Amino acid sequence: MECISVFDMLKIGVGPSSSHTLGPWRAAERWISELKEQEIFESVLNVKVYLYGSLSLTGKGHATDIAVVMGLLGSNPETVPTESIGNVISDLKAEKQLHFDGIKKIPFDFTKNIIFKKEFLPFHSNGIQFEAVLSSGSSMLETYYSIGGGFVVKEELLHSKENKAVFKTFPCPIKTGTELLHYCEEKNKSISAIVLENELSLRTDSEIDIELQRIWDTMLECMYLGCHTEGILPGGLNVRRRAFEMHEKLKGEFPYSNPQEWLQTIRKTEVKFRQILKWVSCFALSVNEVNASLGRVVTAPTNGSAGVIPAVLMYYMVIENHKADFEHIKKFLLVAGEIGSIFKKGATISAAMGGCQAEIGVSSAMAAGALTELLGGSPEQVLVAAEIAMEHHLGLTCDPIGGLVQVPCIERNSMGAIKAINAAELALDTNPKETKVPLDKVVNTMWETAKDMSSKYKETSEGGLAVGVFLSDC
Repeated sequence: MECISVFDMLKIGVGPSSSHTLGPWRAAERWISELKEQEIFESVLNVKVYLYGSLSLTGKGHATDIAVVMGLLGSNPETVPTESIGNVISDLKAEKQLHFDGIKKIPFDFTKNIIFKKEFLPFHSNGIQFEAVLSSGSSMLETYYSIGGGFVVKEELLHSKENKAVFKTFPCPIKTGTELLHYCEEKNKSISAIVLENELSLRTDSEIDIELQRIWDTMLECMYLGCHTEGILPGGLNVRRRAFEMHEKLKGEFPYSNPQEWLQTIRKTEVKFRQILKWVSCFALSVNEVNASLGRVVTAPTNGSAGVIPAVLMYYMVIENHKADFEHIKKFLLVAGEIGSIFKKGATISAAMGGCQAEIGVSSAMAAGALTELLGGSPEQVLVAAEIAMEHHLGLTCDPIGGLVQVPCIERNSMGAIKAINAAELALDTNPKETKVPLDKVVNTMWETAKDMSSKYKETSEGGLAVGVFLSDC
């Protein structure tokens, strides 16, 4: 059983994909760390990277090759200046040298040392291998898997053993929605309070607050940047950023100079139903336009679905509750993280394993449940909301045109956010005792649907819109 913290589900990173960008980046970092632990890092003369399966099929569109190189350079995706990435890669290609972990320079040809292999490795569709040639003449090969949401494992058994000991330290070990409700009832606490109790077994209250604030600040800054940046997204599809123009039409005349002031001015704008729909869509689109341009986002639970949770939380803060403060943000993120972990344990959050239902569907469920608690819903109603949101994403395919996290991915975030709000409202008017489909059943169904889904619809760009629309059409 995995121990999954809220901070595992909500991670700061660089777009456009948690499984195809952030995961390979983290895998490269981990490989370097292991080379140093084995005291062979200094002996490395050359390296090669092999990308398998989905990482190969859509790797170019997801900037997997760029992410791997940034990891090999020793850059941190949480702090690297995203605007510098293009120049760093251009210089490396020109010099054909890799500043390995920022310590030593070794020969590296971007087009030859990264090898795309379409075959799938047995454990997961996102396989990546690192090969090092040593000064002794020998070589070593390590295999990693990017399993969604920025999570990286070497092999399933090792991953389980690593987490089992920590999981036992949780005062309320939770795998299913039923178990979560059991603790809420037994302790007479809200879901956010139960999740906080678990987190306090790993970190201090102050550490939790600091990290949650950092996550929200990143989300807010991402929305702000997306709403104030116009132009065409990179990648060749010539997708025009829409958040900027939407925002120009929605914003009032009140002045502001930073994200916090911006939030306050939005509270003064018109809030008819159409405006609410547009604001929520604008927030979601803004995040995923930043994501599509290798910007910094919060994986929630993936990069491709990073816009749903900030859009719904922003909706609560600027539409539902003008007095909302950090305590509301904290509760929202704690609940969202726990719901996401239930889906990860019982199914998957990887589009390469389960299609887009595993990304947008899960993020919508996370946001719906979190919003329901803030709106006064009971723990049972929180899970009803999460179930409703996922139920209406079941079977959603992942079919990115050109392998880019743009079409239909960006729009799907706005749809997921709107569905989350709708699901919360439905749940608040629902008697949980009368529901026909509990959350655990929809988690199981999502996983069965994922297993039945053709690989063409699992982030391979071999089916759906990805073959129905060509780059030349754009």
